[in-house]
Amino acid sequence: MDEQSQRTALLSALTTEHFVLQTANSSSYLEASARSTLYVMALSSSLVAMGFLSGSADVLIPFAATVLPTVFLIGIFTVVRLVETALESMHYLDGIASIRGYYRTLGPDAARHFAPENGRWPEVESPATRLGPMLGFFGTTASMIAIINNVVAGAGIALLTRLLSPSAPRWMDAAAGSVGAFVLTFVFYAYQRWRFREFNVRSRERIGR
Repeated sequence: MDEQSQRTALLSALTTEHFVLQTANSSSYLEASARSTLYVMALSSSLVAMGFLSGSADVLIPFAATVLPTVFLIGIFTVVRLVETALESMHYLDGIASIRGYYRTLGPDAARHFAPENGRWPEVESPATRLGPMLGFFGTTASMIAIINNVVAGAGIALLTRLLSPSAPRWMDAAAGSVGAFVLTFVFYAYQRWRFREFNVRSRERIGR
């Protein structure tokens, strides 16, 4: 096979890979949307059921003690998977950027059409981080679901505090729930930063090889 044939075959393979990566990236967004919707539906259904039972404390308290931890666990599983889905999407975009880099070598017109500034992350800075990494990380789908889930945990902590200390002031229940939700949010934020940092380190190692 001559050089021109090899170049043509490589371009065909890269075009196919580009399409596969775009399809996989779209699938990652669909999965994130489906998982987020499933969690929100489970939470909203539980809250509606608790609303119907609110007139009877003897029934509401055992129901809430069963449902809230279950919803919280579902939320944890959902959030962990949403973080992984975001990393998978970044991996696909990294591959697409590499292919676009080859497209730019095809000629002057290709270099203009596939210029890095016309691409997306990682060829250009992500718009999500232009206001700082903290706001960027809190703007992810995983963060939104995590905050909702942490509020659920805070409500459970407040309810538990009321059951253990029925004579305590009500503000203590709210304070305990708020502190619990804040601590869980901090833990999730640290976890998400760690996972993204680990992904970036592996990406740099892969490029170095």
